Amino acid sequence: MIDLVAVAHGTADPGGIRVVHELVRMMARQRPGVPLSLGFVDVDVPALPSLVRRVVADSNQAVVVPLLLSSGYHVYVDVAAEVDRHPGRVHAAPALGPDPVLAGILADRLGDLSRIDHVVLAAAGSSDPRALQDCSTTAKLLSTRIDRPVDVAYITGTANPLTTVLSRAPARTAIATYLLAPGFFNSLLHRRAPGHHISPPLGADPRLAALALRRYDEVQVLAHAAGR
Repeated sequence: MIDLVAVAHGTADPGGIRVVHELVRMMARQRPGVPLSLGFVDVDVPALPSLVRRVVADSNQAVVVPLLLSSGYHVYVDVAAEVDRHPGRVHAAPALGPDPVLAGILADRLGDLSRIDHVVLAAAGSSDPRALQDCSTTAKLLSTRIDRPVDVAYITGTANPLTTVLSRAPARTAIATYLLAPGFFNSLLHRRAPGHHISPPLGADPRLAALALRRYDEVQVLAHAAGR
């Protein structure tokens, strides 16, 4: 069994850290036979490079599963660097999103839709166009799920700024928070969108844990095939 290394962004918010650890505990409960560890690309420890080095030394192979909602710098640089550093021994799974599972959780977090005609999907923001495309795909999946228009806005960055998107949004608009956990971006979102209905972050959800394990399974199958 190949080790699973879950990697999250990291946050100084204690509530955010609790959510990430609970999500990983859910993964462990759903798959007790999988060796599982958690590392971070920023803020928290263990840092991803040192964790991967330790795991590979102990068990030879690992699949890194980003607990990230879209693919940007941390996937294409930080995670990819570990694959390059340990060729044939470390394998990378894609980010969690886009995926219909995330659209389902987002819809649930929005709650009662009877008073909502329009939704703004609020994401952290990225300078990587591939991450922006991932968010656009998620918006389309959510729109299909809730049968309402969904626009994408970013809490930081120059692309589709949240305040600009909200300024032209119609009445009865709600904000779907496309963040994993409380932290800097969630606090900034609430400061920049006063008076709006804002859903909570995705949080530690069993469906999210199952999605992360599916990402692991898909890569593990390919890794075993390549090793034959």
